[in-house]
Amino acid sequence: MNNQSWVTLALFSFTYGSCFLTAVENPSLDINLDARPIAAGAQLPVVSYANVLQRATPSVVSVYTASIIEPAQSQIPDFFRQFGIPVPRGFEPATPQPERKEALGVGSGVIVSTDGYIVTNHHVVTGREGAVADEILVRLSDDSEYTARLIGSDRKTDVAVLKLDIDEALPAITLAKSHQLRVGDIVFAIGNPLDVGLTATQGIVSAIGRTSYGILGPGAYENFVQTDASINMGNSGGALVDAWGRLIGINTAIVSRSGGSNGIGFAIPTDLALNVMTKLIESGEVPRGLLGLLPEDLNRDMADAFGLASTRGALVNQVQANSPAARAGIRHGDVITQIDEVEVVSALQMRLVVSQMLPGREVSVVLFRGGHQLKLSVVLGRVDGAMAKSGPAQRLILEGVSIDRMTPSRRQQFSIPEEIEGLVVTDLSLDSPYANVLVPGMVIIEVNGQAMDSLDRLEAVISAGANSFYSWFGGMKRYLAIRIQSR
Repeated sequence: MNNQSWVTLALFSFTYGSCFLTAVENPSLDINLDARPIAAGAQLPVVSYANVLQRATPSVVSVYTASIIEPAQSQIPDFFRQFGIPVPRGFEPATPQPERKEALGVGSGVIVSTDGYIVTNHHVVTGREGAVADEILVRLSDDSEYTARLIGSDRKTDVAVLKLDIDEALPAITLAKSHQLRVGDIVFAIGNPLDVGLTATQGIVSAIGRTSYGILGPGAYENFVQTDASINMGNSGGALVDAWGRLIGINTAIVSRSGGSNGIGFAIPTDLALNVMTKLIESGEVPRGLLGLLPEDLNRDMADAFGLASTRGALVNQVQANSPAARAGIRHGDVITQIDEVEVVSALQMRLVVSQMLPGREVSVVLFRGGHQLKLSVVLGRVDGAMAKSGPAQRLILEGVSIDRMTPSRRQQFSIPEEIEGLVVTDLSLDSPYANVLVPGMVIIEVNGQAMDSLDRLEAVISAGANSFYSWFGGMKRYLAIRIQSR
């Protein structure tokens, strides 16, 4: 995030798509897919895009979310009753109050199939603490309103899928293949900014493959399309369409000093959105492939040291024991340049590519080792599955992190001094959102100022948002700030 205090990130609804993988085409999903790239024609110059927007706008909807607030109940009458004492006058329960609805937010969505599937953002259908909204209302372009059913939601890509169970066919948008986008392509952002009603703004594709902004938080999969088309609060989940009115992304976020649109907006490409959407519809979750290694980008000096002509690729820093990569023979120091037919250009891009492949799939990995090119076959594991071996004492309170109480064997295993007390990080998935701050052998001494003497204590103390961890590792004590997405 560049740690610049003047940068404000406002999340909006916009489907995230990969610029590196072809969209997953699911025959059971009734969608329209146009695989043609935008090309110059022999027609007269276009002076209006009214016909384009007239086709695309009916497919964009407004999304309203609310939570149900239960009335608080007094416990005082029960206190008297449990001791057989009559409830004194004035302590009788008040007239029961009805539950009430509290509005959470306003966003947008896009109809992608005539039978009622709508794609939007995960953050549109959840509250600040990450809990799913109790009620999701969808308003169509003709002002008709329906209650939507949440099919599934994926925080790591900020994609959610809704369903309208109505008899009439809905105006579904046509999807384009977002990996064919080029910088300079004309685009339109359509949504319900600031709840003023459906609005369209024009711009161009400013950049593709934006992966390192950390907008979606730790452990997320980012690969945004950047645009200067104005995106404002409420555009979340709305459509980014090309000059033919085809969906090429879902509006998601901006970088701004003021919180308003300054022409640096981000959208999730349709390729990735369709991949995630298909998995959510089929299984209600997003299974992701796992190699089980920790990669990093190559700089020029490192490429020269390994005898490579280019910095493209991913250098393997660490291979997790008993992981799919380890079983296939991948070693630290290998430089991965291709997975199946996809060229690897960076560590983040490789992680994104693998995440869109299904666990159990056999892939071909091309790599350089000692100046020679090798091709290895790897059967992918499953993200979040590598830690399944954790016993009951090593609960996964933090995603992908095994934590155990302090024992004499743990002290000996990690060379922890007798005076250090707390909980021990015993294992860590390389795909964990916390892999960059926690390591096996680290002792968690305090969390948010509370001493850690049990796993129950840790689970009770941590909360959504930033948490202060006081830790010991390698002979040194230090504070760590760890942000938890939701509880």
